[in-house]
Amino acid sequence: MVVGELTQERDVMVIGGGPGGYHAAIRAAQLGRQVTIIEKNKLGGVCLNEGCIPSKVHTTAAQSFQRMGSFQQLGLDTSGVTFDLPRLQEHKKKVVEQLLQGVVALCKANKIEIIEGEASFISPTKIGVENGHQYDTFTFNDVIIATGCNKKPIAEMHHHALTPTSIWNLEELPNELILYGNDDFTLEAATTFNSLGSIVTLIFPPEQHEFTFDPSINKELQRQLKKQKIKVYKTHTTPQFKFDENQWEVALELGKNESVILESSHLYCAEEREPSTESLGVQRAGIHLNEEGFININEACRTNIASIYAIGDITEGPALAVKAIKQGKVAAENIAGHQSECDFTFLPRIVQTIPPIATVGMTEASAIENGFEVKIGESTLQTNGYASILGQKEGFSKTVTDAKTDMVLGIHMMGAQAVEMISTGTLALEMVARQEDLLFPSYPHPSVNESMWESVEDLEEKAIHKAPRVTKQKVTSS
Repeated sequence: MVVGELTQERDVMVIGGGPGGYHAAIRAAQLGRQVTIIEKNKLGGVCLNEGCIPSKVHTTAAQSFQRMGSFQQLGLDTSGVTFDLPRLQEHKKKVVEQLLQGVVALCKANKIEIIEGEASFISPTKIGVENGHQYDTFTFNDVIIATGCNKKPIAEMHHHALTPTSIWNLEELPNELILYGNDDFTLEAATTFNSLGSIVTLIFPPEQHEFTFDPSINKELQRQLKKQKIKVYKTHTTPQFKFDENQWEVALELGKNESVILESSHLYCAEEREPSTESLGVQRAGIHLNEEGFININEACRTNIASIYAIGDITEGPALAVKAIKQGKVAAENIAGHQSECDFTFLPRIVQTIPPIATVGMTEASAIENGFEVKIGESTLQTNGYASILGQKEGFSKTVTDAKTDMVLGIHMMGAQAVEMISTGTLALEMVARQEDLLFPSYPHPSVNESMWESVEDLEEKAIHKAPRVTKQKVTSS
């Protein structure tokens, strides 16, 4: 190790160049600060290089492949369409590389310095950066921690098991695929590989037998998995996993003295977050952590040390890129002297399954648990004109409101265009919209957007494309 003779001075340092980190860096540079990013791997982080973008290349391919039948209805001959996984991998690499070069170019345009290496705190005001045999030290005016987290499998696994990142690097489509988990990434992988031709089995871990969406989406998702012939098992104990040469054997205990042994060529295991603060040296900086080891921050993304901020997966809350991006901008704006804060009460959640899922706000169940008198409206895509044109009539829109004030509490969608439409729901919730606020505007026709409109109309039983509710009438004898 070669130690630099002098401690170098920097203005704003960002540790980690993932989506949160590079957004923070660019926003700070826009506001006149001199910025340095320290990145030990690649700019863009796991999201760009291994996670969000690579996985969505695959889910998009699967969704398009699944739509081949509806393309034929539009007069397009798709009878000879086949799926080529190696070609998709080439496309994925091209997309990732183009986006990566775009981030590099933006950092260069904003005069952001990039330092390769692994950073750790020496003190509350000093950072060391190690890169091979080179070791340099820096002082700073402000620093943003955007290092993300380590991931560990939710069960003890053989190294041949696929992970939420390695599964998107397969060069050959699995004949059989068993997935252990029930989180969003697992659901995306299940419907994606099923659509592309794998025989998929989904195993829910103990105490995770239910989906965590609105009850209406949970019910429809179960129906979709059954329709797509994805077998679902709910195990009461951690399965026994055995790998022998090229074959997996999974032994399940299903309760009531029922057991089953499954075999598969491929096995996937979901992961959970594990804070990686020790290697970062947060103790030497005096940074406070919560009981789970995540860095404590306030609404300005500031830690207990005034000049140190933290964003993204290293902080408490959902491990979502949208959260990291928002936090990165807020941290940079506060560093530049602006008053800015985060509030993730209405954080949209999207899952690129088949069909896609998008939700924001309270579910019907959570609204009731929070003491609201709930009123709901639903609209099926079966009666939506544009969904019929697309040949994508699976799904619905649901609006949850407070019956006393008509305030919108949550919006939940499943089906075509759901991911794009949820921004409307997020904006409505942020603006404390009421039922009339979503009824007043004109919605384009024909469009899937009309399903949201009709779900709001259904709150008062005024949805045009929905038959009146049947009420039983008393029959009295004369």
